[in-house]
Amino acid sequence: MGTIVFGQKIGQIPLIFAAIRRPLLPKQSTVWGNNPSAHSKLTIRSSLVGQSAPKGGSTCKLQELLNFLYDDLPHLFDEQGIDPSMYDDRVLFCDPITRHDTIDGYLFNIRLLKLLFSPDFQLHRVWQTGPYEITTRWTMVMKFALLPWKPELVFTGVSIMGVNPRTWKFCSHVDRWDSIENNEYFSLEGLLDVVRQLRIYKTPNLETPDYQILKRTSNYEILVRAFLPKAPSFAKVRKYASFVVVQSKGDKLSGSSGFNDVAGYIFGKNSTMERIPMTTPVFTQASDYELSQVSIQIVLPRNKDLHNLPSPTSDAISLRKVDGGIAGVIKFSGRPTEDIIRIKEAQLRSALIQAGLHPAGGCMLARYNDPERTWSFIMRNEVLIWLNEFSLD
Repeated sequence: MGTIVFGQKIGQIPLIFAAIRRPLLPKQSTVWGNNPSAHSKLTIRSSLVGQSAPKGGSTCKLQELLNFLYDDLPHLFDEQGIDPSMYDDRVLFCDPITRHDTIDGYLFNIRLLKLLFSPDFQLHRVWQTGPYEITTRWTMVMKFALLPWKPELVFTGVSIMGVNPRTWKFCSHVDRWDSIENNEYFSLEGLLDVVRQLRIYKTPNLETPDYQILKRTSNYEILVRAFLPKAPSFAKVRKYASFVVVQSKGDKLSGSSGFNDVAGYIFGKNSTMERIPMTTPVFTQASDYELSQVSIQIVLPRNKDLHNLPSPTSDAISLRKVDGGIAGVIKFSGRPTEDIIRIKEAQLRSALIQAGLHPAGGCMLARYNDPERTWSFIMRNEVLIWLNEFSLD
């Protein structure tokens, strides 16, 4: 959670992430932050999974199971649901904070999540990682309906699916989250990861650019707590669709110089005097490593493009299409001062480089708030850095 070719460079990428079917691969893929093969000796898995490699027709059966997961898992939380006949009665399900050892418990957990969170499950990839082991990579976005502010919880990771060679059904399902180090049940780190995502962020009920979260980590949080002890950060990798902005020259990332010009355009100061709906966030973008060449931008509604927008009547503003792509993102609350923004940018860039990624120069600050009407402690701010290439292995 369009096509991504794994292990190759990514150029412009449409928003929709389609699963790619492929033959069994001889190599085992490395997952950023979690290597499925490193967990091949988990005691909670069935001993049947560790038997010798399948031969002949068994390989065909594994391919059939791969295809089955591509078809079945997208129905995890919809009305159709998954096909329970492909799981052993004594299937073991385990994630950092939940454990069940029967198919009934497994299905109960799915129903409970569906009731409380209305999850959006996005399947990215399915591949073989052992003789009787299949691994999936996914994103799950959930809104907790019981809290008035309906916080959004995001998890990305892998599921390691053990296959019983006697029944050719799944006998175990072990989830590993990208956002924590200790994935063994019961993980206090995992529980804290859930709790901290329940905090309040104020996000206006306005249209935003389309994006999909590909990977969420939290390994930058320790670094920023020294500066914002009450505002933990959450780091993500997102895939954005293209969008159009109206922009003007700004003075600094935390500033508002030029905002009245771009706001005037959407409020009717254009060639046709058309009023255009407001969106969120407001971007300020620095295009250089020194963060000195700044523009301020308002994203225009997704039903608008450069061909059906009225022309600006001021030389101070311009229209521009922003190509879709992959961005590293860090989220924080509080009033975004210039010092804090630069600290966030440096921390995010350092973490992306340490992860083997290739961040582009400059950054963007996304502000989702009305600064005159939003309390600072619930302000939602993000620093984004575009990535030159990315592979979701």
